[in-house]
Amino acid sequence: MTIQHGHAVSSIETGSDLRARAAAAAAIAALHAEAVDREARFPAEALEALRAERLLGAGIPIAFGGEGATTEDLAEVAYALGRACASTAMIFAMHQTKVACIVRHGGRETWCEGVMRRIGAEQLLMASSTTEGQGGGNVRSSAAAIEPDGDWVTLERAATVISYGAEADGIVTVARRSADAAASDQVLCVFLKEDYTLERLSGWETLGMRGTCSAGFRLRARAKSEQVLAARYQEIHGQTMTPVSHILWSSAWAGIAAGAVDRAQAFTRTAARGAGGQAPPGAVHYARAVSSLRQARALIAQAIDLFAQAGDDPSRLSALDVQTTLTMLKVEVSELAVAAVSSALRANGLAGYRQDGDFSVGRALRDILSAPVMIHNDRILANLSTLTLMSPVAASLRD
Repeated sequence: MTIQHGHAVSSIETGSDLRARAAAAAAIAALHAEAVDREARFPAEALEALRAERLLGAGIPIAFGGEGATTEDLAEVAYALGRACASTAMIFAMHQTKVACIVRHGGRETWCEGVMRRIGAEQLLMASSTTEGQGGGNVRSSAAAIEPDGDWVTLERAATVISYGAEADGIVTVARRSADAAASDQVLCVFLKEDYTLERLSGWETLGMRGTCSAGFRLRARAKSEQVLAARYQEIHGQTMTPVSHILWSSAWAGIAAGAVDRAQAFTRTAARGAGGQAPPGAVHYARAVSSLRQARALIAQAIDLFAQAGDDPSRLSALDVQTTLTMLKVEVSELAVAAVSSALRANGLAGYRQDGDFSVGRALRDILSAPVMIHNDRILANLSTLTLMSPVAASLRD
């Protein structure tokens, strides 16, 4: 039970309200999705709609001016946005992941309380900077280090990508704890726009997800020392960064797949009506698309429930079964989503392959192909295989 506008509101009512507002924002995003993709531009209209619907601060606790939305609530928003505009959905997912890290690991620190209030009141958009230099997607290794400067700290970081960095109101980034710290001894830093400058290092001319504007930048920041969270990044990564990002990314990808399946269903129905009720040859691929999407949604629901059950219990969150499920979610859903969109393309045939027309799934296919290579699945599987190597194989179906 939560409190909004002076009266008690159940979590079911809150979720329903968020879904209605997400649908309104998604409708705006859908109107501009083609132009965002074609021009590789930031989805400004969609983000304006997210702010108008006060969705950027939804994950902030009610006590700090947000709505206390659950991870499941936010996943539903990401899914709805994914059906409309892939880039908008991914921007929302990355923003809410950073907000979750601040809420769950900095919520008792005075400065973080202030920034949470600002996110809730001003609907600030927080970008993510976790990759740099030659490390690529190895989030658990940092080259750049925090440098103390009296009551302040400085950081200079060559970021391979900072998604929507030029459009964000703040950046949440990882860094080595100090100049003499190991690459894996990391901290999480929260910088607002007035704390840093960005020097563009590379562009973003990609196959899909073009509106995320994930260019490379040199980040130079000077901020108060309390803007470095006290919690070790190792804990933040395992307890919040990985589970929340994998759930929200997967929800966005499932939304993209759902949009493609929508078009495959519409094409199959139209073709069947035109053939006197006889299913078109590609109908079998439509069935496969539906099945892949259903499997992806089931995996996301399972992960949401598991994460909710673990709560804030570090021992439960670090348990091998929980870590394996939440880590593998990204791998499995990314591949299922690609399969669903690919099947939708084959169901629609030439009508799906065309870039124009109501049955085109070209944009969805280009966008969803980013999923397996965003923090490469092979890297995740290699790390996980080492983690599980000494774990016994299950002796029964429910072990």
